[in-house]
Amino acid sequence: MEFILQPWAWYVSGPLISLSMFLMFYFGKRLGISSNLETICAVSGAGKFVDYFKFDWRKNKWNLAFMFGLIIGGFLSSNYLIVNEKVGISQETITDLEKLGFDKAGESYVPSELFAVENLTVKSISILLIAGFLVGFGARYAGGCTSGHAIVGLSMLELPSLISVIGFFIGGLVMTWVIYPLIF
Repeated sequence: MEFILQPWAWYVSGPLISLSMFLMFYFGKRLGISSNLETICAVSGAGKFVDYFKFDWRKNKWNLAFMFGLIIGGFLSSNYLIVNEKVGISQETITDLEKLGFDKAGESYVPSELFAVENLTVKSISILLIAGFLVGFGARYAGGCTSGHAIVGLSMLELPSLISVIGFFIGGLVMTWVIYPLIF
């Protein structure tokens, strides 16, 4: 049990990701979480209203199982495999976050000022809804999410994925250094 509770080193997790990508490539599958949103819309009957969602979603059952496994695994790990370690955020980042009003910076990866139910305000709900819409729209517009392009697309040497990852990186820098301080 101790092995599972500890963060895995790059030389363990990296080859496992590479092996997974090789096996998916070998079996003709493409890993992608954002594509599951399309599948969920097709399952829900959106094809009755929008032709884009008229496809055989059963071909993506394996990917839906993977997505639900991620959700279940995340729940289990966050509730039952909690490691009592300090969050790995640099002191400079903690100081910068405290200047922006995040008093509990460094206690968790997710700021409770934004995500704790008791701290929800019209502003925080608006930010989360707008951010969720932009992430969903961006993932659809770019043909995949950040991890899909960075892990799957780059491992398949796809130029559109390289362009997307560069765009994601630039967008992250602009958000961190320009927009984020304006919001908070």
